[in-house]
Amino acid sequence: MTLGLRIFLGYLAIVALGGWFLLQVFAQELKPGVRRSTEDTLNDIANLLAELVRDELQAGTLANGRFRRAADAYLQRKLDARIGGFAKEMATIRIYVTNAHGIVAFDSHRKEIGADYSRWNDVARTLQGKYGARSTRSDPNDELSSVMHVAAAVKDGERILGVVTVSKPNRSFQPFIDAGRSRLIKAGAVLTLLSLAIGLGVSLWLSRGVGRIVRYAGELSRGQRAEMPVALGELAELARAVANLRAQIDGKAYVSDYVHALTHELKSPLSAIAGSAELLQEDLPAADRARFARHVAEQTARLHQLIERMLLLAKLEQLRGMEAPAVVPLDALIAEQVGSRQTQLAATRLQVQTSVASGLCVRGDRLLLGQAIGNLLDNAVAFAQPDTVIVLDAAREQATATVRIVNRGPAIPDFALPRLFERFYSLPPPGQDKKGTGLGLPLVREIAALHGGAVTVGNVEGGVQARLSLPVA
Repeated sequence: MTLGLRIFLGYLAIVALGGWFLLQVFAQELKPGVRRSTEDTLNDIANLLAELVRDELQAGTLANGRFRRAADAYLQRKLDARIGGFAKEMATIRIYVTNAHGIVAFDSHRKEIGADYSRWNDVARTLQGKYGARSTRSDPNDELSSVMHVAAAVKDGERILGVVTVSKPNRSFQPFIDAGRSRLIKAGAVLTLLSLAIGLGVSLWLSRGVGRIVRYAGELSRGQRAEMPVALGELAELARAVANLRAQIDGKAYVSDYVHALTHELKSPLSAIAGSAELLQEDLPAADRARFARHVAEQTARLHQLIERMLLLAKLEQLRGMEAPAVVPLDALIAEQVGSRQTQLAATRLQVQTSVASGLCVRGDRLLLGQAIGNLLDNAVAFAQPDTVIVLDAAREQATATVRIVNRGPAIPDFALPRLFERFYSLPPPGQDKKGTGLGLPLVREIAALHGGAVTVGNVEGGVQARLSLPVA
């Protein structure tokens, strides 16, 4: 299971539990809240009516007085209201008044006049000077059959003359509860989906960021050139820490490997110089003295070349990218490299046939690219048979510029092909015992990699071909 998936599942569990808990709390509080609000309204109405019926209750005219006519008109009134999306067409409250003994003296529905309500909580508690209210079901098995009753005392000074009760069935406000619950569920669902979308986005962002760093660390561990991934916050710090750690590890191993390799390669020319120096101290013929002096100069030049290439290769292998790449036209670069080798070509009776696609350019360091092409050209000259033609061309292949150098000479032995790009590995040119530094092709490989390209060397019919591939500018 990936890190991003684990984060998302954990976030999903938190959102689901939190959403469920909040919905449960709101759903459980919705109905009691509506009932309390309704009870408060009924209490206001009951207290107002208590003031209105006091005089008629004292006079005993409630059954056919002015309040009776107002109540009848109220019940017959056609309502045309739309509340919360629901139509209200008729009155839904009932009003009854009891005397000081709990006997019904007035009933807006004319059903219970004369009935004894003294034991109902709304009447009994109000007659005792307390707050009176009750909720009674007409069907014990049906919650919606419940009717809320709220009472208020009819007083003459401090004396209680009777009780006014206002009742309202639960069915009248149940649609508002259901609608509120439905809206609450929909809003909760939308909020949950939005939360999950945000969680998914954050999880993907973290997963991709960590994935980039993992791939970056893998590329570094394989010794590949890799650009530090773009990241934010702690992920950026983690990427830098991985890069620094890898650089430190590579630096230690790199120095150790190079010290061993350089020590090995320096032994031969140093031994030759030491031997020639000892012989030059003796009394030698002029010809031998000149020969040994020339040998010292040659080995010194070899040491100088070896050290210079070693330093350049070490620098290239530690680079992670170019500081200021520029657009480099290949036709001018190739012409420059061929022109600087005309003396060497004339001495070996070789010709270079060039062909460069018009306008073909690459982006990079002109000096390094010149060294790469120059090294490949030097190898071709060194191993080509005299009086032959070296083919040097450059063509575009989709988004890649390919520089191809083909010489006519002996094929590379099979045992040497896998080792051509090893540091210090080299083969002597035909008819010679002296080898090169073995750093030319490793230099070309590092320059190509630095520019996002690649280099290959292999046998072709009648000779050897080197291919340098670079991204087109």
